[in-house]
Amino acid sequence: MGIAARIVPPVGAVALIFVWGRDLSGPLAAIVGLVLVAAVLAAVHHAEVVAHRVGEPFGSLVLAVAVTVIEVAMIVSLMTSGGAKAETLARDTVFSALMITTAGIVGVSLLSATMRRPIVKFNSEGAGAALATIGALAVLTLVLPSFTTSTPGPTFTAGQLAFAAVASLALYLLFVFVQTIRHRDYFLNPGMDSEDEHTAPPSTGTAVVSLVLLLVSLIAVVGLAKTLSPTIERAVLSAGLPLAFVGVIIALVVLLPEGIAAIRAARIGRVQTSLNLAFGSAMASIGLTIPTIAIAQIWLPTQLQLGLGPVQIVLLALALFVSALTVVPGRATLQQAGVHLAVFAAFLAVSVAP
Repeated sequence: MGIAARIVPPVGAVALIFVWGRDLSGPLAAIVGLVLVAAVLAAVHHAEVVAHRVGEPFGSLVLAVAVTVIEVAMIVSLMTSGGAKAETLARDTVFSALMITTAGIVGVSLLSATMRRPIVKFNSEGAGAALATIGALAVLTLVLPSFTTSTPGPTFTAGQLAFAAVASLALYLLFVFVQTIRHRDYFLNPGMDSEDEHTAPPSTGTAVVSLVLLLVSLIAVVGLAKTLSPTIERAVLSAGLPLAFVGVIIALVVLLPEGIAAIRAARIGRVQTSLNLAFGSAMASIGLTIPTIAIAQIWLPTQLQLGLGPVQIVLLALALFVSALTVVPGRATLQQAGVHLAVFAAFLAVSVAP
């Protein structure tokens, strides 16, 4: 991306200052949308530079945490505005992030990898540990509220929400410890070193500049996306789509950098890196978002609804089941890619027409 990657972040920041608080018209909204996409691509580039410098599996954490910061900021900022979407926005966005990562990003990554080689290999120990953590987090925070009886509706009591938040954060931090210290080798690409085989890592100065530009890009992405959100909501409603589809759009926007990075890694045979990115983002989406929203609930004017509906629970169970069968053997073929993509297509279909 070169010079463009250095120019886009400050341009995005200036655009954000210019449009902040304004009601965007059609042409202006289109321009802001293009700047938003450019900022996302710039974030991908700089995240890859930083990831190359620090090596795996630390590199995969950089984008996962950064993307989750965007997600949390967007959810909180939109929930503070109130409205019909506020009570379920966190649930819809986190659920969408889970489906996009475990079915969509994993499916496209496996497709990209298996189009070049019949069988791709990865470490089942690392991928399995990540998936087990995702499953526990998803059930504790998104499924359990639909079955508790202390409060009416798919909600937690204050104590239950506090437990879910603490458990989510504890499980996420434990996984980070296992991934980066205790069992770091489980999350490296089989047969490859943690450093790139073909090019030398960038210098510390280059990595620092990319880290700064990554942060600027991410700020521009979340700010421009928030500015576009009223336009997106109006477009969703005018198209006759359910309001929950706003959560799908938010998740698609914030996960685009990670999705592109995962697909690029899979294309060069680094499937483990792709799984680290996808599963790491899904885990961070719950492990960091839910505790933050729980704290924000203290001053937010709405009652947080976290429990999924029956159709969403079925889709989540299917995605986790398929993912488990994919990661257990430590290898995958084109068939697994197709199954993941079929589940992702079903998620999109149900999101459009519940």
